[in-house]
Amino acid sequence: MTDDDTPAPRTASVLRETAETEIEVDLTVDGDGDADVSTGIGFFDHMLDSFARHGLFDLRVECDGDLEIDDHHTVEDVAITLGDAFDEALDDRVGVRRFADRRVPLDEAVASVVVDLSGRPHVEFRGEFSQPTVGELTSDMARHFARSLATNARVTLHAEIERGENAHHEVEALFKALARTLDDATRRDPRRSNAPSTKGTL
Repeated sequence: MTDDDTPAPRTASVLRETAETEIEVDLTVDGDGDADVSTGIGFFDHMLDSFARHGLFDLRVECDGDLEIDDHHTVEDVAITLGDAFDEALDDRVGVRRFADRRVPLDEAVASVVVDLSGRPHVEFRGEFSQPTVGELTSDMARHFARSLATNARVTLHAEIERGENAHHEVEALFKALARTLDDATRRDPRRSNAPSTKGTL
């Protein structure tokens, strides 16, 4: 809390530099859904923009990755960096709602996501994508994005592609479900002044 009892802004800026990628992420958890994203992968940029808009997160992502090899390092390292940003922004997780779940449709496709801001990273993912690529994004990298994000955000995540015929729709439904679920789980509960755990900490 600040001096006037206004909750402190939950923000983070994270830089990740490796021999494969150089990434900057700025995140505001309690934002307006504004996104400024550049990864070099058009469809991935579109998904990150959708993630920010539907989660009402303000998000800036700048990534210079080794796309001459493939999309793996870029997607994985952006997810790692974004997960680190969520972990930093949420700090001790005092007052969060903690649990949330969403099912999101996009035409014939449906994706579901359940999260627990437990502090214990664990991921279960079910379902397959109908086509191997969407634009320049390997479809299954959406699964890897979810796993890497949850692991570095220290979140328990259960996600499923329930049905679909078009990988574009399946991936987009997943990103939207992930955004809405994280928005719900990270919201402050005005009834809570401590961490929502019998342990007293998350």
